[in-house]
Amino acid sequence: MPLNTVIFDMDGLLIDSEPYWQEAGIEIMNQFDVSLTLEQYHLTTGLRTREWLEYWFNHFGIDMSFAKDAEINIVQKAIEKIKEKGEPMPGVEYILSFFREKNFLIGLATSSPVELINVVVEKLGIRHFFDAWSSAETLAFSKPHPQVYLNCAELLQASPVQCVCFEDSFNGMISAKAARMKCVVIPAADVYGQTKWEAADLKLSSLTDFNEKSLLGF
Repeated sequence: MPLNTVIFDMDGLLIDSEPYWQEAGIEIMNQFDVSLTLEQYHLTTGLRTREWLEYWFNHFGIDMSFAKDAEINIVQKAIEKIKEKGEPMPGVEYILSFFREKNFLIGLATSSPVELINVVVEKLGIRHFFDAWSSAETLAFSKPHPQVYLNCAELLQASPVQCVCFEDSFNGMISAKAARMKCVVIPAADVYGQTKWEAADLKLSSLTDFNEKSLLGF
């Protein structure tokens, strides 16, 4: 079946928001006398904040009774930082226009809350490109579970096998592949060379590197 739908992740792919999620997470973890390394942080990139906290609270033996307030604080800190300082990733306008010109349905599937989706699409001026979006905010499971991608495809009335997804995180890549969708992964520069990205259908350095030849290669 020919591809007719594209679904994008948001954080770290469309907007350079990961540094601000990282800042917010580190600030909260510091309150519990925990310092995460960059390698540790990348390990859990793409998880919802509650799963992120559950992972690290269990890892460091922190009482889970503090997790709910910590989650609220991280999300609000991150949204404020992204709203103030977030910048578009290279090629955002290009890639959205590329698929719009080909009459693809365009969706967004993210682990982040709807509140942040609205902040990002307004800040970047890209709301008009999207036919639907899906947040894992209230789902039982988030990425790497495929549900958020399947929900977005359903909203777009698209078959999963006719969708190509763009991701920047390992958990997101697994989510897209588990949904039976093609996946283009654009990892951060410091983890680009890792072999784990071989599960993707295509690995690129930037959204600007995707072109007609890339699309025909699927």
